Amino acid sequence: MKLKHALPLAGIAAFSTLAAQAETLTVATVNNNDMVIMQRLSSAFEEAHPDIDLEWVVLEENVLRQRLTTDIATNGGQFDVMTIGTYEAPIWAERGWLEPLQNLPEAYKPDDLIKPVLDGLSYDGKPYALPFYAESSMMYYRKDLFEKAGIEMTDQPTWTEVRDWASKINDPDNDVAGICLRGKPGWGENMAFVTTLVNTYGGRWFDMDWNPEIDSKAWNEAITFYVDLLNDYGPAGASSNGFNENLALFSRGNCGMWVDATSAAGKLYNPDESDVASKLGFAPAPVAQTPKGSHWLWSWALAIPSSSDAKDAAREFVTWATSQEYISMVGEKEGWTSVPPGTRQSTYKNDHYQEAAPFADFVLDAIEEADPTDATLKPVPYTGVQIVSIPEFQSVGTQVGQMIAAALTGEMSVEQALSNAQRATRRTMERAGYIK
Repeated sequence: MKLKHALPLAGIAAFSTLAAQAETLTVATVNNNDMVIMQRLSSAFEEAHPDIDLEWVVLEENVLRQRLTTDIATNGGQFDVMTIGTYEAPIWAERGWLEPLQNLPEAYKPDDLIKPVLDGLSYDGKPYALPFYAESSMMYYRKDLFEKAGIEMTDQPTWTEVRDWASKINDPDNDVAGICLRGKPGWGENMAFVTTLVNTYGGRWFDMDWNPEIDSKAWNEAITFYVDLLNDYGPAGASSNGFNENLALFSRGNCGMWVDATSAAGKLYNPDESDVASKLGFAPAPVAQTPKGSHWLWSWALAIPSSSDAKDAAREFVTWATSQEYISMVGEKEGWTSVPPGTRQSTYKNDHYQEAAPFADFVLDAIEEADPTDATLKPVPYTGVQIVSIPEFQSVGTQVGQMIAAALTGEMSVEQALSNAQRATRRTMERAGYIK
């Protein structure tokens, strides 16, 4: 048990029991906007639970994943609450690294949680993480720039149309890129977007025998398109931009279009945080050869590692931060566009949210329509839209992401990057016993 510092006056016996029971919860989370709000509002939890003290570790996405994976795999016990996602939850649960979170109290209203989201955080029928926010992907665009260029948004944009539109609204002299996309390497950074692009070009990570297909025609077409699009009409230094960097660029008006997480909509539509709130349009994620796998499904969720020595207190915090009451508190204190999206049906039935968030129903439909069991044109042995649900994908995806980033910066050709990625991935799969 992690104890708060005991009171120095040993004679004050009335406080000795409280001091002995007081615990510090170490919460590890990502530096995304919704989590920053959670940290800011967490004083309400501490006031309601004076015997629990919160200690925060807030990290950039790639760094967070490395720290958490190392800690949980070695039974380190540094953290009591971890922010993990749809990828880690079932894999870590199968290995016994997470505490199950079933038998939730009736007041928590577990039936209100959106089923596909909770299912993605479950293993063997039990949830091992509770969703803090969930997302799919979508396209954001500047309506003012589209109108000026005489562009009319289509019901389902294609990547061919997107390239044409980017050429018309690209304006580097006024610091406006035609389009912004993730370029920062990482399995959950550039490869989250790139995998959906490959999906809609008809590609896949592996065939039914687990042979990688990264050097296939579909991958080549998708990555060539991606590299050319960003080099011609993207912002400078695109290979350094992940979700947060592009969110900052778009909210300042430096991007004409952006394809990324639906969770960004709340901040972009908030006039206190976005310079383009009044000019913002949205559309489905673009498609190429097939609509399959063109938009992802992801949840950032809170989990309790088995190595925690404060599991009961951690459960109190996790259920508080993912509750209807927390969502209402965010709406009242931060504005309804700032509430964590995608987790509860009640959020989308809330009149305040519907009025403030014109994207609400669109986002819910995108989340519910994303199908991790049928995300590719050809059959695959894995589940996942923008991820491959095997333990090896964390290293494979990051390694391939580094090679895609090298192609984006011109350090190597697309063909060389994909050839290198194919060989490296095949070696990994052979060593892991997928390929004989």
